[in-house]
Amino acid sequence: MFMYMNLLFDEQKKAALSKDKSNIGSIDKPILKTINLINSFKNYYTTSSCSGRIILIKIPKNGKKNEAEFLFRTHSKTNIKELKQYLKPLKEEIWLRQEPLIIHICSKSLDDALKLLNIARLCSFKKSGIMSYSKKIMLEINGTENISTIISRDNKILVNDDYLNILIKEANQNLERIMVKIDGFNKLLNKLK
Repeated sequence: MFMYMNLLFDEQKKAALSKDKSNIGSIDKPILKTINLINSFKNYYTTSSCSGRIILIKIPKNGKKNEAEFLFRTHSKTNIKELKQYLKPLKEEIWLRQEPLIIHICSKSLDDALKLLNIARLCSFKKSGIMSYSKKIMLEINGTENISTIISRDNKILVNDDYLNILIKEANQNLERIMVKIDGFNKLLNKLK
């Protein structure tokens, strides 16, 4: 049975790494090193990831998230001039979001998952945990840095430039914090080799 589970894990890893499921067509650059490092271990493979990002997203009147549209998206710092190019008064709601790092990882065993989870928590990825362990052992590494606020509704921009600048400054600082955590995570991962 153990031999079968190892073969199944190896096949699942090979299949998962042979395709890119991201909606942008590639792994975002700030996390590429981390993803390659995790995937270099025989007992882990990643299924999805985001290094953290700043987005403007248009939410349709019906509120269906699967119909939401990205107006702007970046995995690096931004500024008001760049953001305002995409900020127009629309009937739909527009939200500014800064989202944290998230990585989904399959592990070969529960012990392997716990080992990686402990490393993540040492690096202050406090919202990390094991998501499932029935068919696959899946863990989620997740940061806490986030901002989510409505900035336009009913053809009206709801925030002035001063407040928008504050939001952007906070979002940029959160991305910087995430990068520091990623560096620490990479250093501890390298010690596993």
